[in-house]
Amino acid sequence: MATTGNIKTVLITGASSGIGLGIAKAYLERGDNVVLNARNKAKLERVVEQLGHADRTAFVVGDIGLKETSERMVSIARQRFGRVDLLVNNAGVFAAKPLNDYAESDLDGFLSNLKGAYFASQAAARSMREQGGGAIINITTVLAFRGVSAIPSSAPVAAKGGINALTQSLAIELAPHNIRVNSVAPGIIKTPIHGRSDDQWEELNGMQPLGRVGEVKDIVDAVTYLADASFVTGVVLPVDGGVAAGG
Repeated sequence: MATTGNIKTVLITGASSGIGLGIAKAYLERGDNVVLNARNKAKLERVVEQLGHADRTAFVVGDIGLKETSERMVSIARQRFGRVDLLVNNAGVFAAKPLNDYAESDLDGFLSNLKGAYFASQAAARSMREQGGGAIINITTVLAFRGVSAIPSSAPVAAKGGINALTQSLAIELAPHNIRVNSVAPGIIKTPIHGRSDDQWEELNGMQPLGRVGEVKDIVDAVTYLADASFVTGVVLPVDGGVAAGG
């Protein structure tokens, strides 16, 4: 099925839960086509079934840190829907611990996030150039702007900081092809990745200048804004309740 009218085709990595799933739901509700990626096949299949809209949904199981996973996502998007309009590089893992507690295997895992964003951008941009434009949005972290003593996280932050740098570099390189590249840098967002109960979330509200932790919808709103903002590129947008401002 080819894309027609104002219907977009959106590729989302790490889409089986949390922020990625929220973004997928939002675009399906808008009437767009969505290609989801995650590593866990059973979980991804359940999510796709729950989302419905089988005629507008495709999925690719695989580690996004492997180049061939990105290439399969783009290939399936083009086969099913005819084009690639938006790539959201959301996949990532996070674990906070002191510098000397990170093992080499930990660092390799976090740097796989950077590789995934790079390979996915490479594959998507190739398709976007052919069709005359598109947008790429990376999900990073506010910790790449400002260290927080209570959250030592040098290894994942090094990878996310690299994605912020990639964002600005690609924004300039791809601008002549009408491809915009931006990032959303979340603060503490209420998602399953943190493994917290409702009471534990309440304890974190006071760390945010606005007095609450973020919701998935806060990130979805930022993503949809940047995806639609035709004169915005090279931006790393903190969505963090004011933490990056120094509160």
